[in-house]
Formats: sequence, structure tokens, C-alpha cells
Amino acid sequence: MSSENSKSNMVQGTSVNSSDMPLTWRHWWITIVAGLGQLVGTAVATIAGVIIPMIMITAHNGLSSFVQGLIGAADLIGIMVGSVVFGKLSDKYGYLPFFRLCPLLITLFSLLAIFVPNVWVLVVCLFVIGFGIGGEYSLDSDYVSVLMPDKYKLVMLGMCKTGAAFGNILGAALCFWLVIDLNNAGSWPDLMWIVAGIGALMLISRIYFFESPKWLYDHGEDKKALIALHKFLGNNVAPSAEMTAIPTDVSADNKLSTLEFCKKFWNRVMLSGIPWACEGLGVYGIGVFIPILVMALGIEKQLPDATAIENVAQSVKTTFWISCIILPGFLIGIWLAQKKVKETRLQTLSFWACCVSLVVLLISYRFKLPVWISLISFMAFELFLNIGPHLVTYLLPPKIYPIAVRGQGTGIAAAIGKMGAVLAVFIIPILLKAGGGVLVLGVSAAIMAAGAIITQYYGRKVNKSLDQVV
Repeated sequence: MSSENSKSNMVQGTSVNSSDMPLTWRHWWITIVAGLGQLVGTAVATIAGVIIPMIMITAHNGLSSFVQGLIGAADLIGIMVGSVVFGKLSDKYGYLPFFRLCPLLITLFSLLAIFVPNVWVLVVCLFVIGFGIGGEYSLDSDYVSVLMPDKYKLVMLGMCKTGAAFGNILGAALCFWLVIDLNNAGSWPDLMWIVAGIGALMLISRIYFFESPKWLYDHGEDKKALIALHKFLGNNVAPSAEMTAIPTDVSADNKLSTLEFCKKFWNRVMLSGIPWACEGLGVYGIGVFIPILVMALGIEKQLPDATAIENVAQSVKTTFWISCIILPGFLIGIWLAQKKVKETRLQTLSFWACCVSLVVLLISYRFKLPVWISLISFMAFELFLNIGPHLVTYLLPPKIYPIAVRGQGTGIAAAIGKMGAVLAVFIIPILLKAGGGVLVLGVSAAIMAAGAIITQYYGRKVNKSLDQVV
């Protein structure tokens, strides 16, 4: 019996097709479980940004710019490596084993950082935590894009990505509460309980989770694929034509090395990767150091009679309010994308808006304009960053890469993005020391402009090659 006839027989009697079925609680469950990876990714970055000034208070000889950058970049380096490793492995061995392994790594190494409170142990733990988060970034969008109805696919991908906004907000809020409650800079390891708790929640939520039906169909496991689909969405659901279609040259593309992959899909790699690297400066480079930048730019006035830890707490409070603008940014971006605004156009315009916001912030800081102008400019930067680049860099890879290599393509894009973030995290403390806020803001504005130019150039090339809106 042919594979096609087998599939037809297996779905006989079903009444709803997965591509045009109504949205159900099951779809929300899948999206929430997948979105926890996005949440923990930004939460870790936010927490690292609070830990750095706390360690600086307790360090007897201070904390060099290099060590500050290393702490901030450790998880990003892990993400960069993990996204490529897990992306390639998941395309070959399946999604589910790594979808469970990643939160296990995050939980275990968060606990190690708590019970072995040492700066160098922290760096190693953050790297392994980032390694697990990298796997999340190469897998979560695949689950959502495969299992959502066509009508709601873009919205649910966007909702999955909003987990990043909740990560920023949750991380900042819990850090502020803990810093106030503990009132001791030496208690910085306790902040890692936040990461351990999220990791444990992720692991528990994936005990009752299943292999990707699309991956199973692509590897000839038709019966297992249908069983997995039914477990995900219900026994009356039939697979879509897209889900059961086997792409051509699956085996050939799966054997491509990273270098060969980049050569074959050069324009797509450039479009999905380089703007992600530029966006990484804002989300992680600036994001990790928001508490320090808030103090350096004078947005949060230092109280002369306050202790060092109290000043850190106030900067974390301001960080929380700045982070709150991230969620509306995501929601506006999802709404615009749903209105059929081209993702590449949305990303290009948003990059330019980020650039302008940083220029206004620079002028406000340089000429000592009222603090509210600086605060609004900073929040505008975060708003536009999440309307466009932070959202779109997540939406593009699942849309422009064939399913057979989607994990690898998404993983490479995430790796390039985190490479930019790593460089930014290392460079920002150096820029602060060399030229203060003016140099940080000037370089950041230039990188946002570069993101806009690259998106526009390669977006046209990829749009043309795919002969569709991307």
C-alpha cells in the first residue's frame, strides 16, 4: 500500500482538518508550553543584568569590564552554540527528546549556581543554561508553526514570542522584590531561584508532550504521526496536506554542514541572521545592562544617603517600568503582521524608529534635557524594537526555510543573532568606560540603522526567490 493511501485510510472518519479547524484550548496549551522557552531566555538576561551590579558591590577589587561582559554574555554564548547543535540534532533525531532535555539543563545548572556561589561557577552555569535556551529557540517555533490552523498561525507564533516580554517583566519584578527583601548584595545567587523555578515548570509541562507530527511524517512514521497529532489536537483531527507532504531532497539537505547550508541558503541566512544580530544588541546588549545604563544616563537619580544596594534596587525598579513597554510592542507588531504588513517592511521601519529613539536619547543625555525625555526615548526604543525586530526575527525563519531543514535554519539564525548579542554585551561595558553614554548610544543607533538597511536589501532578494510575501 502506498504511503498516500495509508495516510488516507488512517484519517478516514475524521471530521476536522488541522489547517482550517477552529482555535481550541489545545492550541493555547501548545503555544504556552513552547513560549516558556522565550520567557526563560529574556528572564535570564534580565537577572544577569541585576547580578552584575550586585557582584560589583561585593567584589573587593571591583569587576573589570571584561568580567562584566563575560557574565552578561555567558548565557548568550551558550544560546549561540545550543541553537546550532540542537537545531541540527532535532532535524535528524526528532524534536521531543531535546524539548525535554533543554529545561532539565536549565533547572540543574540554575541550582548549581545557587549552591556553589562563585563568579566563575556562575559563568559556567549561565553558559549551560544558555545552551539549553538555544535548543528552545530552535524548536519552539517549529511546534507552533506545524500545529496551528493556517488562519491563526501568525498570531500564535507571535503569542509564543510574547513569552519574551513576560520574561523581561517577570525577571525585573521578581529581582526587584528579592533585592528589596534580601537587602544584601552578597545574596545575588538567590536570584537564580527564579530561573530554576521557570526551568522546573517547563520540564513538568513537557512530560505530557509529543513528537512533532510533521517530523514523523517527513521520516515515514505515518502511524506515529497521526497518533501524535490526535494527542495534540484531538481524535477527530486530520493532518493538513502541508503536514503530510514530504519535501523533495530531504535527505540531501539534512546532510548539509553548517557551511554548506549557509552557501546554499545564503540570502535567507543573511535575512534571518544578520538583523537578528543587530536586534540582539537591543534585546541583550542594552537589555542586560539596563540597570547600569539607567544609572549611567542619570534616568534614575542616585540618592546621596542611600546604600549601594538601595540604588541598585531603584535602577531595577526603573528597569521594570521600561520592560513593561515590551509587551505592548509585541501586541502591536502581531496586530500589524495580521493586517498583512510585510514582515520585512515592518522590521525595516522599526529599526529606523529604534535608531531615531536612541538619537533623541543621546541628545537628551548630552544636553541634560529633562529626565522624562530620556525615559520616554528609552521606552520608545524598547517599544519599536519589539514591534518589529524582536518579533519579526522570530517569525521569519519558520516562514522562509523548508520544513526539512527548518530546525537547522532557525538554529543558525538564532546563533548569528546571539553572536551579535554576545559582541554587544562585551562591548557595552568597554564603550561605557571609554566614552560613557554618548559612545554607547551612538554605536547602538548606528547598528539599528545597519539592521534596517540589511533587512531591506536581503528582504527584496528573498521575497523574489520565494515569490511570496515574507
